[in-house]
Amino acid sequence: MTQRVELATVMDRLAVDGLVTEYAAAVDDGDWEAYRELFTGDGRADYRSAGGIEGDVRQVAGWLEQTMRLFPMRQHLIVNRRIRFGVLERDVGDTARVWADYVNPMRLASGGGDEDDGAPEPDFVCGGRYAFTFLRTDDGWRLRAVVVQEKWRRTPRPST
Repeated sequence: MTQRVELATVMDRLAVDGLVTEYAAAVDDGDWEAYRELFTGDGRADYRSAGGIEGDVRQVAGWLEQTMRLFPMRQHLIVNRRIRFGVLERDVGDTARVWADYVNPMRLASGGGDEDDGAPEPDFVCGGRYAFTFLRTDDGWRLRAVVVQEKWRRTPRPST
């Protein structure tokens, strides 16, 4: 590999990794317009393993906007990112896949709305793996698909 190719690969890795971070921040901050803008026009997301829906990015963003109102506190911790570049139309590096583990602590709203009850710790925590698919576009790297593979969940214990 030449230095130019190695530098381009490093820049692509940084861009793709940055999009994973932007994804987490958009969901955690409830910025659904930013969430939509991370995806290609035909982008899709699949949250079925976590009890959600699968669909195009606009449909899923609307569902997330409604559902996440139940959790005024949420924080994605996305780690162990494995990035692999692929080939599209014989041009190396037009696609990328990222597999990354996550832990997602959240706190339920006390009344099911947007208010924060001030509880000191989350009462709902889940973890699993994301499978992200990226496509290089004229506007830079964009998400083409996100698949959530929830592996575990800890929910509030019933009061006795």
